Amino acid sequence: MDQSEQRLNDVFFYGLYMDPEILKAKGVEPRQPRKAVAKGYRLRIGNMATLLRDPAGEAHGIVYALSHDEVNRLYWGAGIDAYVAEAVLVETGEGERLAALCCVLRVPPGAEEANPEYRDKLMACMRRLDLPLPEV
Repeated sequence: MDQSEQRLNDVFFYGLYMDPEILKAKGVEPRQPRKAVAKGYRLRIGNMATLLRDPAGEAHGIVYALSHDEVNRLYWGAGIDAYVAEAVLVETGEGERLAALCCVLRVPPGAEEANPEYRDKLMACMRRLDLPLPEV
């Protein structure tokens, strides 16, 4: 097994990091893009996006192959340390099921928390990527 810092891992994105141009602007190379769905989760947008467990839910997003360094650069190196990494089971558009790394907020947003600008950008991103839009 390759233990190098450059070993690639499948990472499931459900927020604005689905946009490959945003990743490239942050010095991250989005490899092996695959549309995917995480069943048993739903998207929640407060000030930022996160996934919440919901047995009836589905969260659509994109899986990219990234190195640990790249994931660290996106979240912890960028000061977005409110997120923690979890493994989620996703199904790709080709029917492949795989475990992917996913970063979620440690503390879910409160009911009163909202960010309409972020929501609008995310919906536009999902339309560009031809992903089903969530109910938010």
